[in-house]
Amino acid sequence: MAFRLKLVPDDTKIDFFRWQWLTFGASIAVMLASFVIIAVMGLNFGIDFRGGTTIRTESTQPVDVGAYRDALQQLDIGDVIITEVFDPAFRADQNVASIRIEAGEGDASASSETIDRASTALRTVDPSITFPSVESVGPKVSGELVWSAIMALGLAALGIAIYIWFRFEWQFALGTILASIHDVLVTVGIISLFQLRFDLTTVAALLTILGFSVNDTVVVFDRLRENLRKYKTMPLRDVMNLSVNETLSRTVMTVMTTLIALVALLVFGGDVMRGFVLAIIIGVLLGTYSSIYMAKNLVLWIGVTREPKQPKAGTKFADIDA
Repeated sequence: MAFRLKLVPDDTKIDFFRWQWLTFGASIAVMLASFVIIAVMGLNFGIDFRGGTTIRTESTQPVDVGAYRDALQQLDIGDVIITEVFDPAFRADQNVASIRIEAGEGDASASSETIDRASTALRTVDPSITFPSVESVGPKVSGELVWSAIMALGLAALGIAIYIWFRFEWQFALGTILASIHDVLVTVGIISLFQLRFDLTTVAALLTILGFSVNDTVVVFDRLRENLRKYKTMPLRDVMNLSVNETLSRTVMTVMTTLIALVALLVFGGDVMRGFVLAIIIGVLLGTYSSIYMAKNLVLWIGVTREPKQPKAGTKFADIDA
């Protein structure tokens, strides 16, 4: 007999609405607190949003990203991002890396003194290293990246709302958008509170969080739609509780397996991936919570159309059942 791991019993009867005012009120309070934290403390923008200098290196020796980072961290020159560059056109002995150094406070790029110190430090690691190009990213380009990131998040949320609206009903779309805003806003608030680095990889993490949260919510809503047709006389609140309980095992298993992979990346992925992985871990936990305790609450309060009535003068559908 095959062994089956069960994290959740088959027939759970948890009342997810028992503390609905407490859970929903706490979520709204945390969203407001996150907004205040972001406004007061701001974000610790990385090179992508603050501007800086990119140094391209070449060497006949293999690129040792760890050794490069150790050598530059001793200089205390601020945020440094090191990426090995791969290209099929490179020679066998052509090893290329891209090193980005953040600009100083009030500067458009890293100073020439900083670049010289970084070059000297890298030569101690690899005497054969050369620096074919040095390019600067000014504050204007960085400002455009900030707005592009905001637009990407906004358009993603809008696209999700339209998708949910067409697949289900507009009430479901509102619940999904509220849950998604909660997940992203609270995640950014935590990043701001602990002054974690916020760069383009963090934006990618936020977009990933949007997708994960919507996926969780859609699973619950899809089962809810099926049960609304199956249990036509059952109160909407009971149908919602039933739907969440029926999908709870899937939700827990998905979160656990995702977290196992993310924790492995957090431990072994190194400093480069740490901010990205931390943001996704926070978002996964928040997304699971909001799918269970936020999205469906809003749908319950607004109500959904259960079943059309016989045509009458001036009316087309049944009254909304809240």
